[in-house]
Amino acid sequence: MKRLILSVATAALLCSGSLAAKTSAEVSQNAVTKAKSDAKNSQVHVIKGAVEAVALTQKVLVDLDKKDTKSAIKDLEDAIGKLEVVLAAEKAPKFLPVDVVMTATEYVGDTDKIKKTLDTVKDLLDDGKVQEARVLLNTLQSEIDLITVNLPVATYPDALKLAAKYLHNNQVDKARAVLTTALSTLVQDVVVVPIPVVKAQALIVAASKIAKEDKEQALKHLAQAKEELKKAKILGYVSKSDVTYKDLEKMIEKTEKEIKGKNKAEKLFEELIRKIKSFKEKI
Repeated sequence: MKRLILSVATAALLCSGSLAAKTSAEVSQNAVTKAKSDAKNSQVHVIKGAVEAVALTQKVLVDLDKKDTKSAIKDLEDAIGKLEVVLAAEKAPKFLPVDVVMTATEYVGDTDKIKKTLDTVKDLLDDGKVQEARVLLNTLQSEIDLITVNLPVATYPDALKLAAKYLHNNQVDKARAVLTTALSTLVQDVVVVPIPVVKAQALIVAASKIAKEDKEQALKHLAQAKEELKKAKILGYVSKSDVTYKDLEKMIEKTEKEIKGKNKAEKLFEELIRKIKSFKEKI
């Protein structure tokens, strides 16, 4: 009776999926979720004083539109003061983060769909339909973007001081022009993480963990990893790494062959995981 109960309990555990290997779709989705979380956690912290200085700069322009020069001068002096406090700190950075945004866009089609869309884009461009082509091109992205807007320390504070000088001399138009230019010098820094490469990396790691116990699922993971890398290549995500998409594909195929044979792929997996990690980090 005890043996029967144990067998039933074990079967239930297996059916629940806690001991079963994850499907390639589950591995991929978990990887994307983690990558989004990592992107959020890696966000730089905005500098409060710099944020306030930018907001005050924008307010000064509103003041000038209302012909309220007195308020404009006060707001401008406050903005300059905010930045002076920030820059008084030791080792003040050259760029001060004033805004951080994380966005994610995942392409759900396969490589064939991407190729068809690219062919359509080429036809549209040949016909001079640039804007229609642009709309289609904007759909061809699958990435997590971490966007940081920075205030340039080398120029922004001096621009505020010059604008203040113009206001004190009642040269409103010159002050407005300087402030508008200063706001346009905010620098946007974008870190792009290609989702297909994120998925491929996770699938390869997952395959390495189950290659001995579940050969069939490990091979499915590797097959999907190859598909994701093809998708990344067609979408145009280029890495500065010495490793290429072709190298990764060859290494995966070599690993697949080993799993199907003697299945002594530990060293192959180690090298493959190291290569794709370097490849992803340098995109």
